[in-house]
Amino acid sequence: MTSQVSSPAEQADGTVVGEQRTAAGTKDVRRLDRVIIRFAGDSGDGMQLTGDRFTSETASFGNDLSTLPNFPAEIRAPAGTLPGVSSFQLHFADHDILTPGDAPNVLVAMNPAALKANIGDLPRGAEIIVNTDEFTKRAMQKVGYDASPLEDGSLDGYHLHPVPLTTLTVEALKEFDLTRKEAERSKNMFALGLLSWMYHRPTEGTEKFLRSKFAKKPDIAAANIAAYRAGWNFGETTEDFAVSYEVAPAATAFPPGVYRNISGNLALSYGLVAASRQADLPLFLGSYPITPASDILHELSRHKNFGVRTFQAEDEIAGIGAALGAAFGGSLAVTTTSGPGVALKSETIGLAVSLELPLLIVDIQRGGPSTGLPTKTEQADLLQAMYGRNGEAPVPVVAPKTPADCFDAAVEAARIALAYRTPVFLLSDGYLANGSEPWRIPELEELPDLKVQFAQGPNHTTSDGAEVFWPYKRDPHTLARPWAVPGTPGLEHRIGGIEKQDGTGNISYDPANHDFMVRTRQAKVDGIAVPDLQVEDPDGDARLLVLGWGSTYGPITAAVRRIRKEGGRVAQAHLRHLNPFPHNLGEVLRGYDKVVIPEMNLGQLATLVRAKYLVDARSYNQVNGMPFKAEQLATALKEAIDD
Repeated sequence: MTSQVSSPAEQADGTVVGEQRTAAGTKDVRRLDRVIIRFAGDSGDGMQLTGDRFTSETASFGNDLSTLPNFPAEIRAPAGTLPGVSSFQLHFADHDILTPGDAPNVLVAMNPAALKANIGDLPRGAEIIVNTDEFTKRAMQKVGYDASPLEDGSLDGYHLHPVPLTTLTVEALKEFDLTRKEAERSKNMFALGLLSWMYHRPTEGTEKFLRSKFAKKPDIAAANIAAYRAGWNFGETTEDFAVSYEVAPAATAFPPGVYRNISGNLALSYGLVAASRQADLPLFLGSYPITPASDILHELSRHKNFGVRTFQAEDEIAGIGAALGAAFGGSLAVTTTSGPGVALKSETIGLAVSLELPLLIVDIQRGGPSTGLPTKTEQADLLQAMYGRNGEAPVPVVAPKTPADCFDAAVEAARIALAYRTPVFLLSDGYLANGSEPWRIPELEELPDLKVQFAQGPNHTTSDGAEVFWPYKRDPHTLARPWAVPGTPGLEHRIGGIEKQDGTGNISYDPANHDFMVRTRQAKVDGIAVPDLQVEDPDGDARLLVLGWGSTYGPITAAVRRIRKEGGRVAQAHLRHLNPFPHNLGEVLRGYDKVVIPEMNLGQLATLVRAKYLVDARSYNQVNGMPFKAEQLATALKEAIDD
């Protein structure tokens, strides 16, 4: 029997909202409004799987959540080293949240490297669960520990829980016919069970997942489930964990509907499939595997039943070439890549501009230049998307703001491509691609009608009265040219990258015609119908506007909320359409004394805004491969307000 204590117990971070005490002899249960947990270990310790399973159970429980997977670029980095540390951070709450959190309340460190790599992010008073079995002299020396941090007093400011995870896991699995090495692999499931007990997470989904994952190896499935249950039971019985925690479902954070947890790449994949169905066109993906975009290829390959064709090409150039060919043939065509791949695709993107065919170029941005930081995040491809082609080759640019928003951004990019017969850039990034959050599954009637009408016959009458087909005769409203499917009788026309004559599509070197075609292609992009920019300015008298794009939405919004909670006045606006800009952007910018643009680059949007609107937009930049922290942004914005 439990009873509610009337006075909440407040921690330094304000997360404890109440406390329940159980009858004598049993453990306390404390209620929290939010928690940030980070699992960390070697890249072979299963930290991503552990975090993913904890996230899935948290989503099924009904909490709002946001995740940040962080892993090495190497397939198998050297064991026990700092570069080899893989981590997964999860922020979950009983209310609306926007980021994976600035600083973990709980760190699960599977070895000395994991502890050393992450201890600097922890606030004093945080809980640390360490696998003591891995804190051998050699392992500690490998990462620069001269003495054991578990014994030298350096962790006295934290709540330390030393747990022999490996030994306990092996002991729990002794009845199974496994070698010690095989048994040790389940220690991540023991840790997951322990954390699931600590935070009252459901267990059925994880056990079902393990049975499915190891369906062909039932003994391995049973061993992992046994380790998972042993971790739960350890938390229940050990005296080291005297308290467990409850975080209630976020009942008021979401509009009514059916929700699921979703990552950015998965949401983007579903958005592409939905767009193809709404357009009644087959979906074709021409792609070459590249981190962090490969998951889209993997996911779309599972959906042949929806008319999806996936082609894993021999290189980036072949991937987009096949996609452009599919667009010519009447498909909703997509190519996926990351920064280095965009460079290789640039010539074919220019060809798509010349041919005026619908093509989606999905760029999941990562740290650069060159190979750069394959598993880290950055927003540094904006200028490449805008101008990274020879000649005047304008391309619309769309950017999602959250993992779930990748679905809507994909549908919007397809709308523009199909309606205006143009290639379109969809700029996501590694933070959105790998991160996850709850997503409300839309009703079918909420999706736009994207159906297009292919050219069916002649569309022009010549001076001598002949009925002919002109491939570059334009729609007067969109300036889009007809989409003629190859093989349609009477619609034969030239194709290629040499400049076309207006209307006829014949090859033309005429200077006046080239000038006209260049300006017309630019006018088509400039005239794309996009919604006006919405500004959030509750009091209507803010002097500072924070303008963002892409994945900075969560940290910016969290920072703005902190400032307003403290009485500060600040306005916020976030761009989805980066080319063309919303038509009211200039008016919005001129309505504020100061404009700050936070970006994970060295000021690319700020450069565009300053050049186009002649406003003194200030950059606030970060290029360390990690997303902004809300407190970091809040501090910078306060300084801008006071300046």
